[in-house]
Amino acid sequence: MKRRTFSALLIGAALLGSLPCAAAQEALEPGFVAWLGGVRDEALARGVSEHTWRTALPALRPIPRVLDLDAKQPEFVEIFWNYLDGRVNARRIDEGRKLMQRHAALLDKIARAHGVPPGILVAFWGMETDYGKFTGGYPVVGALATLAYDARRSRFFRAELLDALDILQAGHIQADAMRGSWAGAMGQVQFMPSTFRRYAVDADGDGRKNIWSSPADALASAAHYLREAGWRADRPWGEPVRLPAHFDWQLARLDGRRPLADWAELGVSRGDGSPLPKQDGMAAILLPQGHAGPAFLVHGNFDVMLTWNRSVNYALAVGHLADRLEGAAPLYLGRDTDNRRLTREQALELQQCLARLGFGSGEADGVLGSKTRAAIRAYQSANRLPADGYPSLPLLERLQTAIARPSQAASLLF
Repeated sequence: MKRRTFSALLIGAALLGSLPCAAAQEALEPGFVAWLGGVRDEALARGVSEHTWRTALPALRPIPRVLDLDAKQPEFVEIFWNYLDGRVNARRIDEGRKLMQRHAALLDKIARAHGVPPGILVAFWGMETDYGKFTGGYPVVGALATLAYDARRSRFFRAELLDALDILQAGHIQADAMRGSWAGAMGQVQFMPSTFRRYAVDADGDGRKNIWSSPADALASAAHYLREAGWRADRPWGEPVRLPAHFDWQLARLDGRRPLADWAELGVSRGDGSPLPKQDGMAAILLPQGHAGPAFLVHGNFDVMLTWNRSVNYALAVGHLADRLEGAAPLYLGRDTDNRRLTREQALELQQCLARLGFGSGEADGVLGSKTRAAIRAYQSANRLPADGYPSLPLLERLQTAIARPSQAASLLF
């Protein structure tokens, strides 16, 4: 779908009928101005006042850099250990522990109200904004207006823009202080406006839901979100585990939940080698870096964490940071695995190689999703390899050899 462009054409106040003089002198595309008029009508119809609209208007203009960031694809496929080590480090752990002590009374109150433990809340806080230090410098209404006017995801971001205007109307934040990420995520826990409207709370009692500068409001809002998403106070998020020799690697998948007793019977033990706890509940085994990397046993609360961010690496990093804040030891199992990253071009080639060998996963696009992982498992199973479904550089090298020299590939092991 073709993107709209923002050409530099002078406009007059009459085009919108409500543009302040300063904004009228801005160089804007007439199409954007007409579109903005439709947003204004919709906002006013849902209760946004003319005063709030005029206050927000100076920031309601296209930001070309936002479109650049939206279109940019990561250069590499992220490796779990590289991701974890870059985010769960000694400084962040030390600072998080100090904040847990400083806000102990607040965190205890939130835990009693929502059932979410302090370590988890502070871990989300640390992962999202480094405990409130980096909340984003983009004007939220401008970033959302840019993305809403763009044709690619206009419906989603138009709804977020209208929610942002509702937040301004309610007086929770001033327009010039409503800043966040290029995609419109706001405050110390990076809520989108729609998430704010559903889950933000006024924990400090000042009459505003201030996730920008009030740790109480930010942390309580995060806890409210997690509770409403299904967090269970009587369950952990997960833990690192040891897998037995001759483990069936095809069992390791997020959609392969089994009773804890079944995993224990299969020989799975805790990371320190002790038996799994005897309790009810279902859990899954995750291998974020393949069979040679670490293994995790994850519970229902892990699914709740994924509603915050769909990245498995992100959710595992939050869980591990929470554990470290509570005094757990560093991870050490699976440290010997290959940490070389696949480039996007290599990921595309991996898909193409699988297809050439009869293990296609649909159109090759360089995005290593569930279909590609299923194709990898099928290839691994057919070649008597650990069927972990993990897309790695050693796997690509093996596929390349299988295509170039089939007889030599048959003797390769990794």
